Amino acid sequence: MKVYIGWDKAEADAYNVAAASLERCSGLVAEPLEVERLRSVGLLQRPVDDRGQKYDFISNAPCSTDFAASRFLVPILCQSGWALFTDCDMVFHDDPRKLLDEVADSKYAVQVVKHQPHGGGTKMGGMVQTTYPRKNWSSVILFNCDHPANQRLTLYDVNNRPGRSLHAFYWLHDSEIGELPSRWNWLVNVEAEIENPAITHFTKGGPWLSEWAQRNYDDIWLKAYEETYGRPYRI
Repeated sequence: MKVYIGWDKAEADAYNVAAASLERCSGLVAEPLEVERLRSVGLLQRPVDDRGQKYDFISNAPCSTDFAASRFLVPILCQSGWALFTDCDMVFHDDPRKLLDEVADSKYAVQVVKHQPHGGGTKMGGMVQTTYPRKNWSSVILFNCDHPANQRLTLYDVNNRPGRSLHAFYWLHDSEIGELPSRWNWLVNVEAEIENPAITHFTKGGPWLSEWAQRNYDDIWLKAYEETYGRPYRI
C-alpha cells in the first residue's frame, strides 16, 4: 500500500504531524502531494488564484487547500495496487494496512467513510464551507488503482472538471463506491466521539492555525506534535 497525504505550505505542521503519526503506527512513509512538483511535471494545470483564499477558476468556487484537486491524481501516480489518500489535518492511530486485510474489496473502485452531509458557514482557517453531495467522503480515500472504473478518471478530468464533480466521485456509479468503517475518518468536533479511532480528522482546523481558539480534542493533535518534534507546541 502507498499512502499519499495532501501538502499545503500553509499547513506544514499539520502535514508533518500526520506523516509522522502514520510512520509511528505503521512504518509507512507518506508521499506528499506537493502542488509545485505536480505542476512542474505537467500533471496539475488547473488555474488557481492564490491571493487570500485560494480560488479555482474552473470550479468558479473557493478551494481551501493546495491539494483540493491533486488527490484525484493518486490512481495515475500509483498506477496499480492499493493506495490511500488523506488530507493533512489528520492524526493516525492505527496501521492503514489493516484495511487491506479487513475491508478492502476489489469489486469497488474506491472505499470511503460515507459521512452524512454537513456544511455552510466557514471551515478551517475561516474559509467558506461549501456543501455538495458526498461531502467529506474524499478526505480519506482507499483507491483500488487496478479497478477499470478508475480509468475513466483521466488527467484531462483532474485538470478540467469542477471540483464539486471530482469530490462527488462523478466518474463512479454508486455500486463502485464501497464503505470504510467510521473509525478511519472520525470528524473531530463534528461527529460524536467514537471508540478507538484509527484516524482523527481535524476538519474544522486545529492548533497549527494562528487564529485557532482552543477546542475539544486539541490534546490529541498536541500530543502527536510533541511525539513528532520532541517538544511541546509553540513553547
